[in-house]
Amino acid sequence: MFVDKARITIKAGDGGNGKVSFHREKYVAAGGPDGGDGGRGGDVYFVADTNLSSLIDFQYRKRYFAEKGQDGGSKKCSGKTGEDLVIHVPKGTVVRERGTGRILADLSGPDPVRVARGGKGGWGNSHFATATRQIPRFAKGGYPGESFDVELELKLLADVGLAGFPNVGKSTLISVVSAAKPEIANYHFTTLVPVLGVVKLGPEESFVMADIPGLIEGASEGVGLGHEFLRHVDRCRLIVHIVDVSGCEGRDPKEDFAAINRELERFDPELARRPMMVAANKCDIATPEQIEDFRAFVEAQGYPFFAISAAARKGTEELVKAVAKRLQDLPPIKEYQPEPVDREQLLAEAKPNQFTIRVEDGVYLVEADWLMHVLGMVDMDDYESLQYFQRVLRLSGIIDRLEEMGIQEGDTVSILNFEFEYLR
Repeated sequence: MFVDKARITIKAGDGGNGKVSFHREKYVAAGGPDGGDGGRGGDVYFVADTNLSSLIDFQYRKRYFAEKGQDGGSKKCSGKTGEDLVIHVPKGTVVRERGTGRILADLSGPDPVRVARGGKGGWGNSHFATATRQIPRFAKGGYPGESFDVELELKLLADVGLAGFPNVGKSTLISVVSAAKPEIANYHFTTLVPVLGVVKLGPEESFVMADIPGLIEGASEGVGLGHEFLRHVDRCRLIVHIVDVSGCEGRDPKEDFAAINRELERFDPELARRPMMVAANKCDIATPEQIEDFRAFVEAQGYPFFAISAAARKGTEELVKAVAKRLQDLPPIKEYQPEPVDREQLLAEAKPNQFTIRVEDGVYLVEADWLMHVLGMVDMDDYESLQYFQRVLRLSGIIDRLEEMGIQEGDTVSILNFEFEYLR
């Protein structure tokens, strides 16, 4: 069963909790705090697996969770980091966030891609000891790992896509020029799933061709198989439009050609502008007048024309060589770039005006659930990231509120697991 779309939920592991512990040792009268930090939660990675050709496994399992980080221990022992989760998908799978449509990953290469980050571990009470607070009886919980509802969409990686009405000879052509063996029969919609074939021209020269299930007019309204499989042409560098020039089924090849181009335009205008070659198939049973009339029609629109008979293997070699030559001038197969999180939008949706501040043992404790998401994106070792965090605190009104409460330079501010000295 071929499945090229699936919806799943992924969640990275939560960070482990910090430990509240005090040093206990014989002959040591007053051991200090020695609670360890919690371990970081495991990340969620996606990796392209060339042994997979369908997303069918995701029809039966919908939720994927990485391991949580372990809690911290005594003697400043940190908790174990959670195991990463690696999800295998077919090569060419695009991972999108449901709802927003934001691209999280394109699995076109061999390297794993991290999609969800594990939560940071919470600090143990050993971090909170100061000259004025020598016995901290609290620790911090771990950060939650990132969670996404995602849609997986398989877009086959092919250099050339075959487009055309059903039963015009697409499957026959790919079976002749490659080692692919699609089902071939004299009825519409014999091809129900896309078929890939590698076309070899020499020891180190080849390209990948995709046989896409046939379109018919009205596919954009769901007629026939609809536009369901046109996503697999989306990455193709070149489209070869196959037309039955003989009209043996009572159809006009000119009308067929125009109808398929309209369906490509309705699916994606950019796809309709993709470089195209036209192969007039079944020329062995067409009259010379039919072939020349259709040639003039196609070339008048600026498309290269090839008269072939896939079943009789006439003209196919010339077509393959022309395709290979054209591919040399075209850009590589399309890859999608992940779209970064819009921090400003995330902040706007987080209701940043909701926070509380209290003073405990001289420390200003800021509490706000929405800040957990912001802190998860901040790299404390990066200057620009810290500048962003400072701007969030200013825009949300937290710094103004601290100043109203009388905070002085050098006082300690604690925001979740992050402590820093206040500087004007």
